[in-house]
Order: sequence, then C-alpha cells, then structure tokens
Amino acid sequence: MIPRYTRPEIGAVWTDQAKLESWRQVEVAAAEALTVLDGLDGGGPTADDLDAIRAATFTVEAVQEREKVTDHDVAAFVDVLSASAGPGGRWIHFGLTSSDVLDTALAVQLRKAGEIVVAGAQDVAEALAAKAREHVHTVCTGRTHGVHAEPTTFGIKLAGFALEADRNAQRLAEAFDQVAVGALSGAVGTYAATSPAFEAKVLEGLELQGEPVSTQVIPRDRHAQLLQAISLAGAGLERLATEIRHLQRTEVREAEEPFKKGQKGSSAMPHKRNPITTERITGLARVLRGYAQAGVENVALWHERDISHSGAERVILPDATIALDYMQSLATRVVSGLVVHEDRMRENLDITSGAMFSQRLLLALINGTDAKPGLVRDDAYRIAQELAQRAWDTRTPLRSLAEADDRCAGIDLDAVFDLGHYTRHADEIIGRLADAGL
Repeated sequence: MIPRYTRPEIGAVWTDQAKLESWRQVEVAAAEALTVLDGLDGGGPTADDLDAIRAATFTVEAVQEREKVTDHDVAAFVDVLSASAGPGGRWIHFGLTSSDVLDTALAVQLRKAGEIVVAGAQDVAEALAAKAREHVHTVCTGRTHGVHAEPTTFGIKLAGFALEADRNAQRLAEAFDQVAVGALSGAVGTYAATSPAFEAKVLEGLELQGEPVSTQVIPRDRHAQLLQAISLAGAGLERLATEIRHLQRTEVREAEEPFKKGQKGSSAMPHKRNPITTERITGLARVLRGYAQAGVENVALWHERDISHSGAERVILPDATIALDYMQSLATRVVSGLVVHEDRMRENLDITSGAMFSQRLLLALINGTDAKPGLVRDDAYRIAQELAQRAWDTRTPLRSLAEADDRCAGIDLDAVFDLGHYTRHADEIIGRLADAGL
C-alpha cells in the first residue's frame, strides 16, 4: 500500500524486515523442535548449535543480494541465516520446505495485523454508538430511494450503522482467528522428513493452531474468508460514507465531515468544504472488493501446491489490512467530529409540506371515527395520496388540505401530524446498542 494510506503501526507489520523476521522466528522454532525427531545424527542440534541459531542475524539487503543468485527468496534467506549461525546453521531449515516457512510466518504476520484491524473496527462501532446516543431524539427525514419517506431520528439512523460496524468487527475477529494457523508438514504434506509431533511443538512455540491437512500449503479458503470479511467491513464503511456524503450536499446539509483549521476544500474555490474523507473511504472500498475477488481465485491451486497464489498475496494481504485500518481510522475521526445541523434537519422535514405524514393520514382514514366508519384501504389510500401529492406539488401544507376536505372530517389531525409518534420508540431502539455490548 502506498505510504499515503499506511498508518505506522500496521505498516510495520508488513515491511521486508518484519516479513523476514517472521521467517526467522519460524526457523528458530523449528530448530528448537528438532529434538522430538528420531534418527538425527547425534540427537540433532546441540545446545551450542541452538544458541548460535537463536543469535543468527540477517539483513534485508544481504538476502536480496543472495536472491540474485538463488532466484528463490526463502533459499536466499536460509543461506544468509545459516552462514550467520556458523557450523550450527546446518540445522536451519532441516526437513522443511519453503511453504512450511512462508505460510506459517504469514500466519504470524496476519495475527499481528488482526490485532490492529479488529481493534480499529471496534473503535468505529463505539464511535457510532456514542454519536447515536447523542442524537436519540434529533428528528430528521428518513429517505427511501433518495426521496423523503417518514421522519426518524438521527440517533436511530446511526444506531443501525453502529450495529453493522459491530457485526463487521466480530466477522473480522473470526476471520483473523481462523487464518492464524501454521503447517510444517513437508514437501506434499506427509511429514516424510519430520513428524506431526515436530509440527505441534513448533506451532505451540509460535502460538498458532495447526492445519489438519495442509498438503504443502495451508488451504487458501482461509485467506479468502479473511479477504471477504475485510471487503464486507469496507462495504459497511462505504455505506456510512455514502450517507454522510449525501447529507453534506448543499441542498441537504444536515451533517458535515469535520473541517479542521487551515484545511482547504478547493485550490480554486475558497468557499468549498468537500466530503473528501468519506469519498476516500468510498474509493478504497472498491479496492478491497477487488482484493476479495483475487482471494477467491487463489483457492484453486494445482494438486498439492503451486505458487499462482503467491504473487497476488504479496500484494492483497498487506494492502487489504493496511487499507482497512486506514479507512477505519478515517471513519472513526469523521463520526467523532461529525458536525450535525439539527436546525437544517427540522427545515428539511417541511420540504414536502407535510406529505411525509401520508401514512398516518391513511391509517386514520382506515380506522375511522366514532361518528364515521373507516374506509376500505384502497379508497383511503387514494384520498391520502391525492392530498399528499397536491401538498407536495403546490407547497400547500397537507394538514390544511386535510382540514378543508370533508372526507377527512372528524379525524384527529393533531395526532396525525404529531412528530412524537415517530420518535416514541427511539430510546428503546437505541437501548439495543447496549444489548450488543456497545
């Protein structure tokens, strides 16, 4: 991922230095576990050998230089590390194949990345829940198809996003957990050069679960599941970002991204305050969906192993985790600093001249009064529709039209046009955040 979108903590997980360090950890753990194998000359590495292996070092530059000769990154790394360890280095990579190191080390990196990403996902959910509680009774327009529908509250709107964010945090936690598995089963997964006990000892030291049947590689459905969870979390952030972008439109202006001191919205138009942060979230969500697609295509490998997945994974796994971490930080900042224009929300409620109360009028006509029986639904619908559309088209308050229409005589219009009817369950709805632990 480009530096612009890479935050330091997660970026450090995916550097070349960090990657090779995870390889070193696997190689050291494997050397330490050789004592469980039978038939090793002299019982395997001595205590001095293991001390030398633990102390062995590498540099990224030395490995890259060696790779120019080997044309194989793991082989180059093993050569450099073994040389640093001296005579004891002969036990480095003993009985292993490249995928034993690569896949197990990748699990170590993904676990570290997961700790950061999942925490960020929880931050988004908590920020949304806090903002929802601030606006439990802030009445605003609910929209369907982009058109005014019925009143709701901004708190209810945000609560839905909060629960979605919480579900995404849970999905991410599960996805990172199921991919935190290692395998040291050898060339085609038969443990011909090692043993299941050896693998178990290595993975115990690395705090990873074992892949039950790994052929030579860990099955890529695990990584595909992770990328799907990341993509879905990105889609949730995109849905939130799209909502805020709409609300920030000049014609709507019910909410706005925070605009910091000294910020410039346009190089040409000084008045501009553009929703650039939520637009950035929207764009990066598209990238995550592409990575998820590549992850699915990586599942089908030839026989016990090929490396058609490798090139893609070197890009998509670091980039997907880095991008989502960045998107989550943006979303948390936007939500926490969101500028809410409650007065504008109330103004927008009146744009349709009360037409959004049409369902309340419909139900009142169906219900009838003590003096007049209710109407069949279609008749009531046609009356409410006629009056509501006339109110909208002519900018005449629907209540005034209803008051002047004999067909609405006797209806309690105070009750029909009571905004409190739409907000009376808001506290209960927002209270469900606590049920989810938010």
